[in-house]
Amino acid sequence: MTMNPVVHFEMPMEDAKRASDFYTNVFGWDMKGMGPESGNYVLAGTTEADDNGRPKMPGAINGGFFPKKDSPAALPMLVISVDDIKEHMKKIEAAGGKILNEPVDIPHVGMYVSFQDTEGNRVNLLQPAQM
Repeated sequence: MTMNPVVHFEMPMEDAKRASDFYTNVFGWDMKGMGPESGNYVLAGTTEADDNGRPKMPGAINGGFFPKKDSPAALPMLVISVDDIKEHMKKIEAAGGKILNEPVDIPHVGMYVSFQDTEGNRVNLLQPAQM
């Protein structure tokens, strides 16, 4: 069986500036607000990336912050990369997990869906867009 890697993290925030200042000042992260057209999401660059936005350092991941008010499960989450999101959605349900929403196409990123595992954790799948 192919292993599917964790490729991104997401954490909730109440104040974008405060969160950005904290992670920049404490860890040196490159925080970039995406604005209202992107739901006020803040990208968190934790490591140097290539021209496609992929981390150059093996094992490192980047992430983002979302407004707490926009999520019913405002908890930190992981994003797992898969080749076929529909197939993995079937596998999740067959194994006792629950799909939480319909897949969403994020332009230039890929297809994205949230699920709940058998332990009640909210996790996300990403089928990356073709580069």
